[in-house]
Amino acid sequence: MSHEPVLPPWSEMTGVEYVQAMIAGTTPHSGMHGVIPMRCVAAAPGYAKFIARADPHHTNPAGPVHGGFAATVLDSVTACAIHTTLAAGVHATTIDLHVKYLRPVPVALELIAEATTTNLSRRLGVADGTLRDATGKLYAQATVTCLILRE
Repeated sequence: MSHEPVLPPWSEMTGVEYVQAMIAGTTPHSGMHGVIPMRCVAAAPGYAKFIARADPHHTNPAGPVHGGFAATVLDSVTACAIHTTLAAGVHATTIDLHVKYLRPVPVALELIAEATTTNLSRRLGVADGTLRDATGKLYAQATVTCLILRE
């Protein structure tokens, strides 16, 4: 008999509760986290932080890491930051992603993605995110707009 806590359904958890449960490992990450090695390590209302690391599977034939790696990590962390502001039963989906690539993403280097929600209305959420290494070197930055979906 299992004594693990039973989480309420998604519709009964606020966005920040769900993301914090994801960090704790009591609710699953999305399937995309199996394709891109990333995980959420911190969250608060309007804020999310991920750790990510590109591997050789994420490179182009010529060797550099594909731009989709940074785009996916930044889409995930910014959407997560927006999600932490939402009430129970409210969801968000990306409708616009703008990424600015500043330098090539290296293979096998742990990167830190952080995002903050900059605007939230009834229908739209906007967040800005960055992808940096541990020294603070900036690799990419993004702005995302999410459509807010209410039940």
